Amino acid sequence: MVAKRRNFPDEFKRDAVDLVRSSKDRPLTDIARGLGIHLETLRKWVREDAARRAHASADEADADMTSSEQEELRRLRRENARLKEDNEILRKAAAYFARETTR
Repeated sequence: MVAKRRNFPDEFKRDAVDLVRSSKDRPLTDIARGLGIHLETLRKWVREDAARRAHASADEADADMTSSEQEELRRLRRENARLKEDNEILRKAAAYFARETTR
């Protein structure tokens, strides 16, 4: 039997994550059981909150930069993305030619 998917309000999720953050000595399993939710659901909410907080702190750090530093950061991010794409193309080409030479 498949359990029905439940949707929780954002406020409930925030309160659950706050409870986890303030209850360092309680295991997640106890907190999830007490809230009546699945352990993995609570873990997911905690991970999402941690990622959101990390992203927000990075945005604050970006705001403290001068305009020239922000422009350089944008340029470097674009260059990094282009180099990753180039690297992926080269990896695929190398795999292709390695298959061709072994035939």
